[in-house]
Amino acid sequence: MTYILKRCCVWILFLVSAGTEQLYSQTVWLDELDLSTMDIGWSFPKVNASVDGNPLSIGGVKYGRGVGTHATSRYLLQLNGKGVRFIGSVGLDDEATVQGSAKFYLIGDKKILWESAILKKNAAAEKIDIDLSGIQLLGLLVTDGGDGIDYDHADWCDARIVLKEPVPPSQLISRHGQPSDAYYILTPKQSDVPRINSPKVFGVRPGHPLLYTIAASGQKPMKLSVRNLPKELQFDASTGMISGVLNIEGNYPVTMMAENSAGKTERELLITVGKTIALTPPMGWNSWNCWASAVDDEKVRVSADALVSSGLADHGWSYINIDDCWEIKPDATEDHLKGIQRDANGMINTNKKFPDMKKLAEYVHSKGLKIGIYSSPGPLTCAGYTASYHFEEQDARRYAEWGIDYLKYDWCSYGKIALNTSLPELQKPYRVMRSALDNVQRDIVYSLCQYGMGDVWKWGADVGGNCWRTTGDISDSWSSMMQIGFQQAGHEQYAGPGHWNDPDMLVVGRVGWGPQLHPTKLKPDEQYTHISLWCLLAAPLLIGCDLAKMDDFTLNLLTNDEVLEVNQDPLGMQARRISEGNGKQVWAKPLSDSSQAVGLFFVGEEGKTPVENFSWDDTPVAKIQVRGRDIGINGKFSVRDLWRQKDLGISDGTFESKVPYHGVVLLKIKQIK
Repeated sequence: MTYILKRCCVWILFLVSAGTEQLYSQTVWLDELDLSTMDIGWSFPKVNASVDGNPLSIGGVKYGRGVGTHATSRYLLQLNGKGVRFIGSVGLDDEATVQGSAKFYLIGDKKILWESAILKKNAAAEKIDIDLSGIQLLGLLVTDGGDGIDYDHADWCDARIVLKEPVPPSQLISRHGQPSDAYYILTPKQSDVPRINSPKVFGVRPGHPLLYTIAASGQKPMKLSVRNLPKELQFDASTGMISGVLNIEGNYPVTMMAENSAGKTERELLITVGKTIALTPPMGWNSWNCWASAVDDEKVRVSADALVSSGLADHGWSYINIDDCWEIKPDATEDHLKGIQRDANGMINTNKKFPDMKKLAEYVHSKGLKIGIYSSPGPLTCAGYTASYHFEEQDARRYAEWGIDYLKYDWCSYGKIALNTSLPELQKPYRVMRSALDNVQRDIVYSLCQYGMGDVWKWGADVGGNCWRTTGDISDSWSSMMQIGFQQAGHEQYAGPGHWNDPDMLVVGRVGWGPQLHPTKLKPDEQYTHISLWCLLAAPLLIGCDLAKMDDFTLNLLTNDEVLEVNQDPLGMQARRISEGNGKQVWAKPLSDSSQAVGLFFVGEEGKTPVENFSWDDTPVAKIQVRGRDIGINGKFSVRDLWRQKDLGISDGTFESKVPYHGVVLLKIKQIK
């Protein structure tokens, strides 16, 4: 008997040492699951690779399997009590070029099952082996380590779930608490009656070419005309463009008119000749989130055509901006990127994808649109192409010669030039290019792209910027868009006509950072939140999708004129956050007609505890209210739903509405005298 017991104990010990997985019928690896519901703070989750697409590596140790994510990252799995153990290793990937930090959690049924220390770059991975017995819902969470999410490249390596019985991997993906996938269009069908949608104010510097296009929606054909146009200006009725040069500072009121078989309308335009341009936030398209390094002359022309043919131009979208990768690439192996970087006079050359930038600009202008370009104050752009360091004057002259209307100036390689991160060093390259732009006879909107370093919103206007990035790069995830957008609270005092806070580009439609595109990962309600919040923030609106392949939902999302007017309001005030709590936020933006645009947002996460990063119930709906006294209104006020373009009646001091999870109700509120 003793011998038999000893043999049994040895066998049990062998089984334990061999691993729990051999005792049960299925092991499901994290990298085998559908990761489309994993929400991460930047980019998108990668299978068997880091978030940047490199081999998984933590603390110098390489891993063959796993998932690369970025804080803040959330993933909810439905185990229904069939789980046995979660096994894996976690840590910050070695690829991060700057020190980041992250903390990992396993959360089961609203309780923390396991949590890591705060892990930093080069730290050894922490191993996980946790009992999942009885767990119904399992949440995988990565938060930042208390210093923001920048460079928090977080890896779940060799991560797997042991199950006590076979379960199809598709059944493990939880839709619990997820916003709806249902696409629904809120904006009513566009009226046949003409409506003028272009800005009510426009700034131009004395002696510089003026380019302003009347944007009007309604039944075509439509006749456009102007009244009281200064004699120095011309109007092209075929494109709706006003052009010419005004040399004397001052205000020039003009009446714009649109007429078709369904009716006619008028709108006043105030042309202001002075030192300030970009009196309303720029609206248009940028190539990066769609084409990235695959951008070329043809794609830009197709995008300009699509901006017009889709009708977006009729609603005020006017810029076609070329991002990185139009220049010569010094170390290129591809023939179409090789060449002489600059001519004998130091003037920058284009690569073979852009055979004639001046003709391209002329083509875009012929559509009644404007064109933008990209560079960096360092020797190389972010993608490694020729940039402007020591050639700022030549580049500014070249842009003016080509007919460029917008410059995005991206920090990137200047980080190797700057002596330190002091404020003078952060400002220096932007002052240099501002001086160069001031020496050319052309208005070029100056967009500073340096990710919010040194609280750029406090000094961007001082160095001559018209807009400035306040954050790192956005990606098409709720976590990224939500954190970037709602972190703009407190920046409102630094925004106004001619100088705008920029929380980065729009991630709706088909995006992908290269030729392989995918539908945005933002759910429909999240997209309504995205557009509503950016309009309230008076942010530059730059579409990043393939304009030639927009679906009806995306087009409808981008053509609600009452929503866009919130962004383009001539008062130029950025919304402030009025209240927050229990996952609810209220924002308000004063408008030029004495009304206010108010956004009721159900963000859904408080973020105070790891558990609150998930919604554990069926998709919730919140009741959110706005009180008149909180936005400076005493007594009764009228309420209009801007997305539905519908009057909601009169409120006696308080208005309340149901708001979907991750969604918004966008209102226009006006006091009744």
